[in-house]
Amino acid sequence: MKAPFLIGIDESGRGPIAGPLAVSACLIPRQFYRKTRRKFSSYPLGKDSKKLSEKERNFWFGLMKEAEDEGLMELSVVFISHSTIDRRGLSFAIKKALGNSLKRFSVNPLLCDVFLDGGLKAPDVFKNQKTIVKGDEKEWVISLASIVAKVTRDRKMISLAQRYKNYGFEKHKGYGTKAHYEKLLQHGICPIHRRSFLRRFLAGDLGNKS
Repeated sequence: MKAPFLIGIDESGRGPIAGPLAVSACLIPRQFYRKTRRKFSSYPLGKDSKKLSEKERNFWFGLMKEAEDEGLMELSVVFISHSTIDRRGLSFAIKKALGNSLKRFSVNPLLCDVFLDGGLKAPDVFKNQKTIVKGDEKEWVISLASIVAKVTRDRKMISLAQRYKNYGFEKHKGYGTKAHYEKLLQHGICPIHRRSFLRRFLAGDLGNKS
């Protein structure tokens, strides 16, 4: 028997060398599932958020916020800072963010079917959970969570780019691109860089010049 609530979970920001991790959960009551699917009838299933353009992601994110306002779904996003990732590790950060994202829903865990992307796992209290490799390409509700995580984290990095103007965070969103490393060579690391991801870089004694 299907549970009354359906939840999809995905993350964004696992690999960047700067900025926070974001984990998003998308909850849809089964009673509104068909109505919600109709609202997203033209959504390109089988295409994860990273393969959508920024314009496309923002469009679907806006539609999700509209659906949330209509009571068709609930969205939850939790950020874990670069400093926590450095202190406790990425696995701890993902587990903490995922658990906290689910706590924001006022639902009984036993009444939820939870679908997670990749290697993600929900707390054991969620008995009905399934982890799906490339789930953002296979399971619709995970795809929605993927977009929420990606859009909210990207917007966070664009905001941080205004504070740390030398690094181009608005372009690469903290990922270790060639342009990003060139900025690191010019300016050193800044307060939102993940030192634990930059050990080889820091071994060159370039330090924090900003």
